[in-house]
Amino acid sequence: MDTLRFFDDSATSAQLTSVSMGISAISINHLSVQYRGVEALQDISLEIKPGRLTGVIGPNGAGKSTLMKAMLGLIPAMGEPVLYGSQPLSQQRQRVAYVPQRSQIDWTYPATVWDVVMMGRIRKTGWFRRFSTVSRRQASEALERVGMTEYKNRPIGQLSGGQQQRVFLARSLAQEAEIFCFDEPFVGIDQKTENIIFKIFRDLANSGKIVLVINHDLGESITNFDEIILLNKELIAAGRRQQVLQEENLSRAYGGKVIFFSENAA
Repeated sequence: MDTLRFFDDSATSAQLTSVSMGISAISINHLSVQYRGVEALQDISLEIKPGRLTGVIGPNGAGKSTLMKAMLGLIPAMGEPVLYGSQPLSQQRQRVAYVPQRSQIDWTYPATVWDVVMMGRIRKTGWFRRFSTVSRRQASEALERVGMTEYKNRPIGQLSGGQQQRVFLARSLAQEAEIFCFDEPFVGIDQKTENIIFKIFRDLANSGKIVLVINHDLGESITNFDEIILLNKELIAAGRRQQVLQEENLSRAYGGKVIFFSENAA
């Protein structure tokens, strides 16, 4: 039987100090997804709150990416429409910044770092229009925030995995979105980049944004999240991290035995 080792810092978890700033929650009700008759997600109902850093975890094939794509209207789903406020989220994509897995991005596309970040301003400016001074300033500030200003003229395909991830984070920041969705942003990156990204995620959550992150790592990095959505084709649990990451829930999701490590353990 497999053993899952998990780090828990519930005794030192930071208190939530952010407010919603008027941003609504995302409401998912009875969402199901099928691929060629095979159920990938079954009857998912939950709420994703603003002002929280929310992680989505579960084993491989649990439906984490499927949930995010279905929520955003990128793939067909059954059930009630996913709502943001009182309107379907799929009709409010201008409010969403979405960064897919790195494996789904064509890194051979002939674009510079600056080109990629400026793509985040297209919905503000419109297609085939000259970018405004405001848009250029937003892009510059986003690059500076992720520490990539000196690479602005470099082709995106010539960067390391961590640098590429920072550029796409900058693009999402340039969008000035209300909802930020990231699919496994920490795969194949260095510790410095992970720290930078988590710091920005925390700042976004503290400013009242919705920040939803699919995370494959059940190690110490999981303690950065305020709330957790635990999946295995169905919703195992959702809510505050300390409440969700219980042995019973993790065993249902992953199978095997679960061992907890705590900072205040003897």
